Amino acid sequence: MPEPSARPRQASGAPPSDAAIIERSARDPEAFALIYDRHAASLHRYVARRLGESVADDIVADTFLAAFRKRARFDPTATSDARPWLYGIAANLIGKHTRSEVRMLRAYARTGADPVLTRQATTTDDFLSRVDSEAGQSDLAMALATLAKRDREVLLLIAWADLSYAEVAAALGIPVGTVRSRLNRARMRVRAALDRIDPTSLQEVSL
Repeated sequence: MPEPSARPRQASGAPPSDAAIIERSARDPEAFALIYDRHAASLHRYVARRLGESVADDIVADTFLAAFRKRARFDPTATSDARPWLYGIAANLIGKHTRSEVRMLRAYARTGADPVLTRQATTTDDFLSRVDSEAGQSDLAMALATLAKRDREVLLLIAWADLSYAEVAAALGIPVGTVRSRLNRARMRVRAALDRIDPTSLQEVSL
């Protein structure tokens, strides 16, 4: 008979869903460690891109601590994937560092040293990678610094966290239509800040 703290497995050998693990953790708290194992690294990369390595460790730790304490609120009928939920918690914590993020982006724009904007090769929305290749990281950093907090949040959750429109909506607790409008506004303002093309010619991405 397995120990009570054993991590959950399905009889078929297929890995359990995030929702199944979170449900299991209600009676077996140590099972929640698998959620950390699955998502901590990617969440850390996302936070580090935005705020730097020194802050990322604390925010990721606080995100998972908050998630563990609030795990009974996770709605498995909405999604079996914990990522939108986790990124939503992280977004609230990142929001407390908005001034630091903007200062860092402006500093990178001045110096040209921009490790935070080092990107993965592919993303769901390649807008930032295309802009980066056209304008350079310094210009992109300054353009991101000019965005309103809520618009930058949506843009980076899609471009850097690789969340879908629906997942961003779930993460931030806003309608999908609001995600679309904020993303479109952010993309237009980045282009306008870079003075690359007429921002009114940009088209909103369809779902």
